Amino acid sequence: MLDVITVFSGEINFGEDTPAKISTHGGGAAGNVASWASQSGADVHLIARVGKDAAGATITTELEKLGVTLQVSVVEDEQTGVVVILVDSQGERTMFPDTAANSGLTFADLPPLDLYSAIYISGYALINEKSRPGVLSMIEAIKGKGLPIFFDPTTVGGMEQTTLREVRSWLPSMDVLLMNEEEAAFISGRNEISEALTFLLTLSPTVVIKRGARGAIGQSRRGLIIEVAADPAKVIDTTGAGDSFAGGFIAQWLVDPDLALCLGAGAKSAARCVGIVGARPHVTTALSG
Repeated sequence: MLDVITVFSGEINFGEDTPAKISTHGGGAAGNVASWASQSGADVHLIARVGKDAAGATITTELEKLGVTLQVSVVEDEQTGVVVILVDSQGERTMFPDTAANSGLTFADLPPLDLYSAIYISGYALINEKSRPGVLSMIEAIKGKGLPIFFDPTTVGGMEQTTLREVRSWLPSMDVLLMNEEEAAFISGRNEISEALTFLLTLSPTVVIKRGARGAIGQSRRGLIIEVAADPAKVIDTTGAGDSFAGGFIAQWLVDPDLALCLGAGAKSAARCVGIVGARPHVTTALSG
């Protein structure tokens, strides 16, 4: 996806002009996770679809520069997906997505699984009705190979495009759930975070709940609740913070699946993300330290 980010201060003057700083960046949840996982040391391959246009060429080139290998289908009669993102003075973002060519993944897009150790799936691919049958077939094949699946069910606004029963039906196929507090409360029907964890662990073996400036909390079945603080950061733009957390978390999991280490790696990656404009690391973004 292509992100068009509009950073403004104060109130929006509806029907009038509102001064802003506008920039374009590569986006899309899976692309963001892939780029942060790559920059955190993992070897990453991304399956994606773009339009036959300048935006598609630009964002795939950016991913290659960030060390991600690609299997990209170019869709002749669609434009590359675009998300318009409004970012206020607190760094909070509001998104207006148009998936366009990003819809329609099929089982044929799945590469040979013998080459991979783990899979990340964005919930957007399952919420999208054009992609859902193909992605469900992919999940069946992935589970047949015994590969772990990391899953982010997406925003509450995204999940509300389908039914809660449908969303919950996907979770037993996932090995690690990654979501924020609002999403955890929505899926579990419980506002207390410990109760949400307990419920979600009946569906998936490991659950991680991202808490923004309060860090993250996670638990595996028969394991203790583990909490980590957020890394210190000057917040400029929260776009992609959850994706960057997932990328750092997964990269560490592939080295050592200790939950505390993975949560810490995710928090470190998220701190880098919120300090820059855009959801992906810039080619020059420093990740050490």
